[in-house]
Amino acid sequence: MSAPNDVHLLIVDDDERIRGLLQKFLARQGFYVSTARDAAHARRLLKGLDFDLIVMDVMMPGEDGVSLTRDLREKMTTPILLLTARGETADRIAGLEAGADDYLAKPFEPKELLLRINAILRRTPTVAEPKAPKVLHLGDVRYDVDRGEMWRGDSLVRLTATEAALMRIFAGRAGEPVSRTELVEDLGRGGGGKGDGGQAQERAVDVQITRLRRKFEADPKQPRYLQTVRGAGYMLAPE
Repeated sequence: MSAPNDVHLLIVDDDERIRGLLQKFLARQGFYVSTARDAAHARRLLKGLDFDLIVMDVMMPGEDGVSLTRDLREKMTTPILLLTARGETADRIAGLEAGADDYLAKPFEPKELLLRINAILRRTPTVAEPKAPKVLHLGDVRYDVDRGEMWRGDSLVRLTATEAALMRIFAGRAGEPVSRTELVEDLGRGGGGKGDGGQAQERAVDVQITRLRRKFEADPKQPRYLQTVRGAGYMLAPE
């Protein structure tokens, strides 16, 4: 089953490597994927965005996945698939009793995860109340995630193709740093991050970031929403 291009998944896992691998794999399957590093980060994203399914690790520092599942189930009906290194029956039951729709023990094959996700989506009612638009607020500018459009009041803020691509990347990972190397790869510039060519491509990304900031930052030299994270890259921090 190929994923509709409007299906939005949220991956919640404290392991950065696993988050990245799952995001890339599921994006290749046609899903729109956002990630959160812990329960607090997930809550912030869920306040501003609607998701079709949440894939969440159970064992996380701070609030664990079962506790977060139990709390979310009181507020929303979004399907939840729990991931955990614990495969015992009692743990699966605890997750399901908390309101999870399915449970997958680590380690697992990515294709199995894909099958579980598609199975949940198939049994999720298709007739539902209309979703609120996925909108990120950047001061007096709003970014419509679904349409890939930026607006200031009733005026459309025109974005170049590269600026639009950058906004899609940052919106999908709001609140999470994205390295310059990842941006080069995601923008499809090729060549990687090695040698003079890679460095030139990263500098080109820096230039595009500067231009993008001018579209919504009150002071592009002291950005509030598209921040530079020392040693980690850039991060979109919407209100």
